Amino acid sequence: MLDWVTNPEIWIGFLTLVALEIVLGIDNIIFISIIAGKLPPEQRDRARVLGLAAALISRLVLLLALSWVIRLTEPLFTVLGQEISGRDLILILGGLFLLAKSVLEIGHSMELKDGEGGTKRKVTSFASAIIQIMILDIVFSLDSVITAVGMVDELGVMIAAVIVSVIVMLFASGPISRFVDRHPSIKMLALSFLVLIGVVLLAEGFEQHISKGYIYFAMAFSLVVEMLNIRMRSRHRAKQ
Repeated sequence: MLDWVTNPEIWIGFLTLVALEIVLGIDNIIFISIIAGKLPPEQRDRARVLGLAAALISRLVLLLALSWVIRLTEPLFTVLGQEISGRDLILILGGLFLLAKSVLEIGHSMELKDGEGGTKRKVTSFASAIIQIMILDIVFSLDSVITAVGMVDELGVMIAAVIVSVIVMLFASGPISRFVDRHPSIKMLALSFLVLIGVVLLAEGFEQHISKGYIYFAMAFSLVVEMLNIRMRSRHRAKQ
C-alpha cells in the first residue's frame, strides 16, 4: 500500500509535475495580482487568497471529473472545416476574455499616465474582482489538469502536486503583487504577457499548437531586461 513512498518514478513524476504546475500558474498569479491591485489595499490579500483557493478547487474538481475532461476533446461542431471541441471552446472564450481584459487594462493605464495628476485610480468591486479571477481560473485549470493527466497516471499524485503547487503560489503571490504594484512598467509588461497568453489560448483553441517554451523564454527575457532597466533607473535617481 505504501509502495509509492519508495518508488523513485512516482517521486520524480510528482516533483516534475509540481514544477510544471507552478510554471503554468505564473500567468494566473499575474492576472490575480493585476485584478487585486485595483481593489482597496485592505482587500487585496483576501482577494489573492480567495483567487488561488478558487484555482485549487477548480483544479481538484476537474481532476476528480477526469472522464468529463477527456470527453471535452470530442468534437462538438465544425467551423470552416475546423472541428471545435468543448476544450477548444473554453480555450477560445478564455483567450478572448483575456485579450479584451488585458487591452482594456493597458488602455486604462495609459489614460492614467497621460491624464492630469489629480486623476484617481479606478477601484473595482470585490465581487467583480473575484468573478473575473474565477472565470480565468477555469481556463488556466483546464490547461493545468490536461498537463497533469498527460504526465502522471496516479490520481493521488496529481492531487498532491496540484495542492503543493497552489500553496507555493499562495506564498509567492503576495511579494509578486506588491512588486507589480510598486513598478508601473512591470504592470505594463505583465499585461503584455497576458495579451500573449490570450493569443496562445486562441491558437490552442483552433488546434494551432505554439510551444510554451518559446512563450516562457520570451517572458523571462523581457522580465530580465525590465529588471535591468529598473535597477539603472534606481541608480540614476540615487545619483541625483
